[in-house]
Amino acid sequence: MLVKWIRCAVTDRRGFERGQRKWAGLLGEPGFRGQGGGWSRNRPEVAHVLGFWESRAFYDSFMARSHDRLAAAQSGTYKNIQVKLFDHRFDVKTGFEPRFTEADTVRLAHCRVYPQREEHFALMQEKVWNPAMAGSPGMVRGLFGEAPGNEFLILSMWHSVAEHGKYQAERVERLSLRAQTESDIAGITGDIVQLEPSWTV
Repeated sequence: MLVKWIRCAVTDRRGFERGQRKWAGLLGEPGFRGQGGGWSRNRPEVAHVLGFWESRAFYDSFMARSHDRLAAAQSGTYKNIQVKLFDHRFDVKTGFEPRFTEADTVRLAHCRVYPQREEHFALMQEKVWNPAMAGSPGMVRGLFGEAPGNEFLILSMWHSVAEHGKYQAERVERLSLRAQTESDIAGITGDIVQLEPSWTV
């Protein structure tokens, strides 16, 4: 599965939200699996959209055919768009599906990993972080994605921002030490997203 992460600095919030609903036109596109998104909890002008495709081939075909027509509805409502593509490598918890219905909050952690540390980083994600996250109250589902150039995305869905905050406060520091995170990660950015149900396709 291919994961597309879009981050926009929005200049016209109402216009952007109106345009976002037009992406319902994705339904019926060959290989399309789902899309959702919302507003950053830390920076109110930043929107995040997450799209899921069966494969790169289906995605490339969509980009060549229908993308520009759907995107036209949001033209002029944002500046500074960043798009990143990741290959799904494994699930956090089990049976990831691109459904947003039970979740209220998405946590995105975008990690740049030192060369030669990728396999250790992925192993620690699987053996240390995943069980801790999967066992946390309020964690719905998630995935671990990889992009060329030692880049990884850990996406986790939560019932509420409070439950994610509790997990972060109680466990992250201890887990970081156990996973030797500082030896693996050259840089980490990310965000906490308040999902907008009307954006779900």
